[in-house]
Amino acid sequence: MPQNLKRDPAALKQLPTNDDIARTLWISFRDDPALSAYPAHGHAWGEFIYAFNGVMEVHIDQVDYITPPPYGIWLPPNLQHSGLNRTAVSHGTLYVHERLCSRMPQQAGILLSSSLVSAIFEHLRQRSLPEDSPEYQRLLQVMLDQLQQAKLVSSYLPHSSHPALMQILDFLHQHPDDSSPLQVLAQQANMTERTLARCCLKELGMSLNEWRQRLKVIKAMSMLTAGKKVESIALDLGYANASAFINMFKRWMNLTPDQFRKLNQP
Repeated sequence: MPQNLKRDPAALKQLPTNDDIARTLWISFRDDPALSAYPAHGHAWGEFIYAFNGVMEVHIDQVDYITPPPYGIWLPPNLQHSGLNRTAVSHGTLYVHERLCSRMPQQAGILLSSSLVSAIFEHLRQRSLPEDSPEYQRLLQVMLDQLQQAKLVSSYLPHSSHPALMQILDFLHQHPDDSSPLQVLAQQANMTERTLARCCLKELGMSLNEWRQRLKVIKAMSMLTAGKKVESIALDLGYANASAFINMFKRWMNLTPDQFRKLNQP
């Protein structure tokens, strides 16, 4: 098992947060290095965090919200949250003042945003428009209108600061195809199977098997959107055949992988 990813703040590059926001609608673009973190913070602006490259992780209490491109994480206003970048990530964040959030979800989650949202993010990243220009403000308003219509997905992954469990979760993040039984994972972390099972229920509020399925769903979303074949995705996620993967995905998303792909095509 690879060395555990350290979550000790001293071992991560600490990134500054955007707390001085002057507009009701505003976008910030950043390129974050691997093994970097945002400290816990909150403000009167909701945030839609969109990753161009890489996968963002946002922590709220004991819950991880993880989103692959081309979808984003929605965070309501005044919600304390922190962030972790395991790998280098390029991302943009749309900040929406609480006065404009009445039609946005009141809970955090992944928004299955339209391709128009992705296109506007990319357009604004490539062009330096004055923030007070009519074109800039119109594009932000169109983006907000699109987000108000987007479906909120509650797929999330609880996380833990328990050293041995954290080692296992980090390993599974890096190897979603791993099918090692609980006993093997426990031994690699110097735990008994029973201790690991109890630890998962206490720290995660669910079994490790359920946690692994949630991870696979999130990984599959990104691969489906990228156009990868269902059979190939199933193998990449450790399934012996496509049927087993399809059944698992449908249990969590209430859609088959093909239905999900068609729903989110441009």
